[in-house]
Amino acid sequence: MNTAQQTARVGLFFLLGVALVWVTFETLSDGHLFEERSHTLIAGFDDLRQLKAGDEVRLAGVKVGSVKTTRLAGRRAEAVLQVDPKVPIASDATATIVMAGLIGGNYIAISMGTPGSTPLADGAEIRTEVSPDLNTIMSEIGGLGKQLQDSLGSFSKAFSGDGKDGGGIIQKLDKLVTENSDRVNKTMTNLQEITDKINNGQGTLGLLVNDPKLHDQLLATVSEIKTAATDAKTFVSNAEGIMDQIKSGQGTLGTLIYDQKAADDIRTSLANIRTVSDKLAKGQGTLGKLISDDSLYNSAETTIKKVDRTLDGLNDSGPITAVGIAVNALF
Repeated sequence: MNTAQQTARVGLFFLLGVALVWVTFETLSDGHLFEERSHTLIAGFDDLRQLKAGDEVRLAGVKVGSVKTTRLAGRRAEAVLQVDPKVPIASDATATIVMAGLIGGNYIAISMGTPGSTPLADGAEIRTEVSPDLNTIMSEIGGLGKQLQDSLGSFSKAFSGDGKDGGGIIQKLDKLVTENSDRVNKTMTNLQEITDKINNGQGTLGLLVNDPKLHDQLLATVSEIKTAATDAKTFVSNAEGIMDQIKSGQGTLGTLIYDQKAADDIRTSLANIRTVSDKLAKGQGTLGKLISDDSLYNSAETTIKKVDRTLDGLNDSGPITAVGIAVNALF
């Protein structure tokens, strides 16, 4: 083998090595060897739930990066997310730790956020949201199972009893039925007799059930009751209308109650009537004297007697004589 062939072989192996190294770097760098990979976001959680470096970061289910590292920051844990700089993350987006499957790992799921929102800057902190994980769900299911078991135990104890207080509900019901079997039989017999009477049209209830005439009369009575109720409602409505008119001062009664002038006139009239009655009681005035003075009554009685005598004399005398008698009798 000459020197030229050896040189060609060495050069060929060198080129193959360079190509192999290039392919290896391209693979490891996911085809972004010379692009910027410094766009990072900080996601803080109370518990990372076995999240580790290298786990995926997905936006709407599409992989857009990975977890660069995890760390403790005071009272919380933080995941540093390395995201493709070509994919903007909205400022109101939310990061959540999601379980990939029952036996799979976890990953960071980022929501899309509001369209048009300002994207997060490099090194900014993204809002986070806690979702239930498998351990929490299993713990809650276990607690629920224990509560269900305790409830079933309580039901079983209540039904079957614990050997105290006369047994459980089943035993007490059996004892109650056994002790009162005669009464139950009598009650059932009475119920059967009652239903037979009703079917045969006996008694008030039987007649109501079997006699169409009574049924029609009952319906007519109910209709009359409804009519009376309607009339009562109308009366009440009219009474309310009258009361409203009275309250507003309308009508005679409303005027008497709310019109001050009418009230003053009534007071004046009552005062005048009281004055007149007082004068009559004291014998003042013509009517008062007629009521209280006996002499006027006696004079009137005497005059009436004279008139009677005069009339008697007129019947027995002539016209001229009658005139004279009348004058003498009266004067």
